[in-house]
Amino acid sequence: MAKPDFWNDPKEAKKVAQDVKEYKEKLKRYNDLNTQIEDVEVLIELSYEENDNSVFEEIQNSIKTIEKELESLRIDTLLNGEYDKNNAILSINSGAGGLEAQDWAEMLLRMYRRWCEKKGYAVETLDILPDPEAGIKSATLLVKGLNAYGYLKAEKGVHRLVRISPFDSSGRRHTSFASVDVSPELDDDIDIEISPSDLRIDTYRASGAGGQHVNKTESAVRITHIPTGIVVQCQNERSQHSNRATAMKILKAKLIELKRMEQQEKIEDLQGEYSQIAWGSQIRSYIFHPYNLVKDHRTNTEVGNTQAVMDGDIDIFINEYLKQNN
Repeated sequence: MAKPDFWNDPKEAKKVAQDVKEYKEKLKRYNDLNTQIEDVEVLIELSYEENDNSVFEEIQNSIKTIEKELESLRIDTLLNGEYDKNNAILSINSGAGGLEAQDWAEMLLRMYRRWCEKKGYAVETLDILPDPEAGIKSATLLVKGLNAYGYLKAEKGVHRLVRISPFDSSGRRHTSFASVDVSPELDDDIDIEISPSDLRIDTYRASGAGGQHVNKTESAVRITHIPTGIVVQCQNERSQHSNRATAMKILKAKLIELKRMEQQEKIEDLQGEYSQIAWGSQIRSYIFHPYNLVKDHRTNTEVGNTQAVMDGDIDIFINEYLKQNN
């Protein structure tokens, strides 16, 4: 029997193999869920027949577990966009609020790292610009895992914090902002025509970890796409060549996302630095004072446990957004 034509194309064969692996995983999850449901049904029948209430708590816990997995499986079926399966490039930029905003940006960075840990996603820091006084001015992460972009695209926008400032000796309440930008990581075989004349490429000394080599050479790279104003940078790698390649990959991802958004006729800034990271443009508010509440303004989803949210429990916001926009 002759092999299908796609086996002659290594890239296409790889894609098919990945699709098969994904479908097998979904089928396994479906079968496991059915088995759990059958087990609970048997437990309920036995409890009823023997008039045994001692397993009531076990039944309740099993039902909650099933509901949670069913909801997760349902959300996964909504991730059917062209790039939803891809890794995600997530950028955080501090906005209005000075040191407050920089501290808030670092808090968001921790929140997303914790969320990635819970999801089992790997995280690679591509670029980070810390401030000597407090917090970070910006950070760019590569989140690796199935459907990373599909989930994290729900986080794109301005995030607003209200709290008693630890930097204010008078103990006054402050409001600060940070933006989150998300793009899909593109496969190497996806080609986008970018004219060299449209690029301004700057090099500088990396400010993060990496040893003496990083600090003594201009290995970090910043690329500005002049027509759109998109700015990307990378300082994670030890060589300028590697950082430039990674920065170009991020730029291509942002241009692809820009094109997609234009096709949908959405007026959004994809530069990673929103035109106004300030009041009135937020997608979510995190209130730490005078009460505890996190509210997503797109879906009106609210959570009172702010500490849990900051520890990465943000699936409720992501899931509600995906259900509303599919």
